[in-house]
Amino acid sequence: MLAALPLLLAAVIAAPPAVAATGTPAATAAAVPVTPVLTPPMGWNSWNKFGCNINEALIRETADALVANGLDRAGYQYVNLDDCWLATSRDANGDLQGDSVRFPSGIKALADYVHAKGLKIGIYESAGTATCMGAYPGSLDHEQADARQFAGWGIDLLKYDNCNSGNRPYLNRFKAMGDALKATGRPIVYMLCSWGKDAPWSTYGPASGGTSWRTTEDIGNFWSNGSQSTPMGVVDILDAQAGLEPYSGPNAWNDMDMLEVGNGGLTDTESRAHFSLWSLLNSPLILGNDLRTLDPASEAILTNPEVLAVDQDWGGSQGRRMRDLGGGLQVWAKPMSDGSVTAVLFNRSAATATITTSAAELGLGGSDAYTLRDLWAGTDSTSTGTVSASVPSHGVVMYRIHRAGTTAAARPAGTYQVSDLAWLASGNGWGPVERDRSNGEQAAGDGRALKIGSTTYAKGLGTHADSAVHLWLGGTCSQFSADVGIDSEVHANHGSVRFAAYGDGRLLGYSALKTYGPATRLTVATGGALTLELRVTDGRDGNAYDHADWANAQLTC
Repeated sequence: MLAALPLLLAAVIAAPPAVAATGTPAATAAAVPVTPVLTPPMGWNSWNKFGCNINEALIRETADALVANGLDRAGYQYVNLDDCWLATSRDANGDLQGDSVRFPSGIKALADYVHAKGLKIGIYESAGTATCMGAYPGSLDHEQADARQFAGWGIDLLKYDNCNSGNRPYLNRFKAMGDALKATGRPIVYMLCSWGKDAPWSTYGPASGGTSWRTTEDIGNFWSNGSQSTPMGVVDILDAQAGLEPYSGPNAWNDMDMLEVGNGGLTDTESRAHFSLWSLLNSPLILGNDLRTLDPASEAILTNPEVLAVDQDWGGSQGRRMRDLGGGLQVWAKPMSDGSVTAVLFNRSAATATITTSAAELGLGGSDAYTLRDLWAGTDSTSTGTVSASVPSHGVVMYRIHRAGTTAAARPAGTYQVSDLAWLASGNGWGPVERDRSNGEQAAGDGRALKIGSTTYAKGLGTHADSAVHLWLGGTCSQFSADVGIDSEVHANHGSVRFAAYGDGRLLGYSALKTYGPATRLTVATGGALTLELRVTDGRDGNAYDHADWANAQLTC
């Protein structure tokens, strides 16, 4: 009997880019980014708090407040106008113009004011005939002229929306603006806002020259309503991120939408959770509150230097959900560039709960001592491997964990079947991870023979998404390989998963979206890694049939 597990709250996504024989992404026709964006952009945007009620005075006062509150020194640098800054028609030359009542000095003068503060300015348009509010001209078929206009005004960032498109292809519309921005010669950060439609992370986002892309519908000023339609709550957006880890990185950020911290819809505890998880997943951090009346609690959250450092650090892979413990308790983690790991223990439930994981599960196995830095309490502690805390309802405990010293021996030279080895840790979506059997029920060994397509395998791992197996390599293994796919015990046309391999938390390679059918050989180089994590994530269409096999899974050391 197949496990009838709850569906994940996320839309179906398209397959990632083609995967080469090594298991790393093959070359794609990605456009050169307009300007290198090596860390997620940080700034402020007018929409969440003010909507269409914007004017020149508000933007100037916000720039003043951003500097006065020290937010610029914390890293926030962009002051972004959203929809409704435009006049309702183009001028006699066909050029965009600002609303002369709301912005009497003009957009160029406003940009000069923001720049004089040591800040940068962003602006909004739509890849359609009109913006999302409908009354203002869009940039469709005016990309070259509008990009030149933005550059002439001194614009530093463009948020490009997706309304009134006339159903024209995403790639054509967004690439036209990306090419136009590049042609101006001015470095303008290009943030695509197509609400995750048609999987921009794996299709038109990189090819358009975008430096970030929204992954979901718009955020709302609330915790959750269990919906994937606009607006979405903080938790609803978080649920939609699982499986997008391979697509994030410098010049290619998964954008979880603007922050709601300080807007009154979240408690301080919820705001810390919101900010922690956006930072862990390397989302752009775009403030959405009134900075002129910033309350002390919100200011403390938004300027926490140790949490901001997590967002701005690229350690080789985006943060990801390591384990769903059930009952609303989750473990998320991200590798850091200095070899540490940042972990978020997240309690979505209605009561305080203890959440426990291990250094091994976080990819830090093989040491007998660890230092844990609590990024919100500002305190340090030590551990021999257990990572645990009492976490408030709708809250987080966020640790940055350093390995004190490696004591486990290197793995001797040879070729090993992973199913024959001792594992540091493992987790599975249904029952245990099986050795040399397919995923069964709740008892170890109750699965069937491993079979992908028409091929039966004597050795391998039988898993159920979401799953992970953690192995100790000791820095001496050179390669991992396996035949990966949906086990044939699943009915045809059911099940969709993605396989990924991480070395010391850094993404080594991943498969295309796998559905029922023949296996794919996934091979990755593991040289120098102390630990290896073999992860299977749901294809974001529900995991009830996601029996996934790592067949003939071998390590070469």
